[in-house]
Amino acid sequence: MDWMETLVVVVHVVIAVALVGLVLIQQGKGADAGAAFGGGASQTVFGSQGSGSFLTRLTTFMAVVFFVTSFSLAIFAKQRAEVAGEAGIPTVQESRQAPAEAAPGIEESAGSESEGGESQLPDLE
Repeated sequence: MDWMETLVVVVHVVIAVALVGLVLIQQGKGADAGAAFGGGASQTVFGSQGSGSFLTRLTTFMAVVFFVTSFSLAIFAKQRAEVAGEAGIPTVQESRQAPAEAAPGIEESAGSESEGGESQLPDLE
């Protein structure tokens, strides 16, 4: 399954770069006025009107492939997170001991004070 994820990542990056190139190649809607001042249609690769629809369709197809690879990468990431959760990551478990039993060896001496006015602390060993 690891090779499949690598393949999808490579396709995703290639499609992303191709989409950037396709968007930069396309002419904007206001470019038609500039073509009247010397941009002849005889010098274009796709003819006088063919490039617009071809590049638009190609961009649409590339965008769909980009979204599909994005969703598939999200699915791969979710599967990796589920596998990591099952791999034995320690979880916090609460103990059900009473508060007095929580610290053995320490006696409750909240109200008792010695004659010197200091509270008695248990001896640490």
